[in-house]
Amino acid sequence: MRLRLRQFRPRTGPVEHRVVQPLHPLRHTSLRAPEPIGLLLGDHDGLNRLAGLFSFAACSRHTIVHLPLCDGAPPTEDVGEPVDLLLVHHSYGLRPSRWPGLRRTLGRGTPLTVRTDERRTDRDAAAWRRRAARADCRDELRHVTHARTLFLFGSRDVFAETAMSFARAAGRGPHQKGVSRGHPAMVAAVPGLTQRPGGGHPHEVLICFKAYPPYAHFRRPGR
Repeated sequence: MRLRLRQFRPRTGPVEHRVVQPLHPLRHTSLRAPEPIGLLLGDHDGLNRLAGLFSFAACSRHTIVHLPLCDGAPPTEDVGEPVDLLLVHHSYGLRPSRWPGLRRTLGRGTPLTVRTDERRTDRDAAAWRRRAARADCRDELRHVTHARTLFLFGSRDVFAETAMSFARAAGRGPHQKGVSRGHPAMVAAVPGLTQRPGGGHPHEVLICFKAYPPYAHFRRPGR
C-alpha cells in the first residue's frame, strides 16, 4: 500500500524524534478508548488506511505513528469521548506523560510517501498467531489512555496482526447487513490487548464498519 504521510522531527533536549501522521485526516473514522470496551468506527477508506498505518508501524521501531482521530467528523452514535491513537514500539521507551509536550512542538512537518510490504505483514502476523496460541505468550499490545490519546505499545508482529485485522474489516464491512442504511457493523477486534490482573471484563476495542452519510452514495462491492 502507498501511504501519504506528514513527517516531523521534534527534539527533546539532545534526542531527536521521528513522528508521522496521515497527510490527510481519516475523516470518517473515530475511536473511543477501552474502558473496558472501546469502539473504532470507520468507513472503507479509514479501515483500509489504518491497516496500512499499522503495517508501517510494525516495521518502524524508531518512529511514533500518530493518528489525530479527534479531528474527524463526529459519529452519530453517543458512545463516549473521542480519543486520538498513537502507535509506538515497546523498545522506543516513550512515556505517555511526555507526549503532550512533544506534540506541541510538531510544527508543520514535511510530506512523506512510503510503501508497505503486505507479504511481510502477513508473514509477521502469522508468526504472532503461532506464539499467541501458547499459554506463555507475552507479546501483547500494552495500552493506556492519557491526554485524550489511546497509546498502543507493541512489537512488530502484534502490530502486523492488528494491520491484518483492519484489512479484514475493510474487506468484510461493506458486505454486512444494514450498513447501506447507516448502521454500524462489528467485523473485527484489535488483537492482543493486555488485560488487567484479577479478572473482570476483558479490555476490548471493537472494529466496526460504518458508511458515512448521505447513505444514498453507498454501494456494496460488486454492485
